[in-house]
Amino acid sequence: MRKLAVFNNISLDGYFTDRHGDMSWAHQGSDDPKFRAFVAGNAKGGGTLLFGRKTYMLMANYWPTPLAARNDPVVAERMNALPKVVFSRTMTKPTWRNTKLVKRGLVAQVRQMKAEQGPGMVILGSGSIVAQLTQAGLIDEFQLVLNPVILGAGRTLFDGLKQRPTLTLQAMRRFANGKVFLRYRLAR
Repeated sequence: MRKLAVFNNISLDGYFTDRHGDMSWAHQGSDDPKFRAFVAGNAKGGGTLLFGRKTYMLMANYWPTPLAARNDPVVAERMNALPKVVFSRTMTKPTWRNTKLVKRGLVAQVRQMKAEQGPGMVILGSGSIVAQLTQAGLIDEFQLVLNPVILGAGRTLFDGLKQRPTLTLQAMRRFANGKVFLRYRLAR
């Protein structure tokens, strides 16, 4: 059975995007060498990346570019090489290599993918997908980078969640740039 994790940046007040859908605030403090090494090491992990349409478009417009290769060569190489699944009812054709488009049946499709043999899967961004899969009990682990920024408004990863899952803290790591990595497992 494949493991499904979420990896996301969140603000101190719990948002993963600001009120305009922007996530650029999460790049503040990225010049911290230990944090950069952590991000690069995390990117080397492999597996399948899962996205909703909005996050996919943001990522597809950046990672295949020369700017991404220059700024973050290790992360860019991995992001471009890894298999990707985008869940969207409106997208007609993915533009980023190694991408499979799934138009319907998010929960059933992810349940099927989890039952297969293979490396783990990671959801990046994609708040509505995170909320739906959390509600369905399909997410095994939440990996969150808590950023020292207050947005005041925006979107949480769990909008519309009807039941409160029980989480257990598995790891925590502080960085000099003020960011804190938190890893939680879903208690079963």
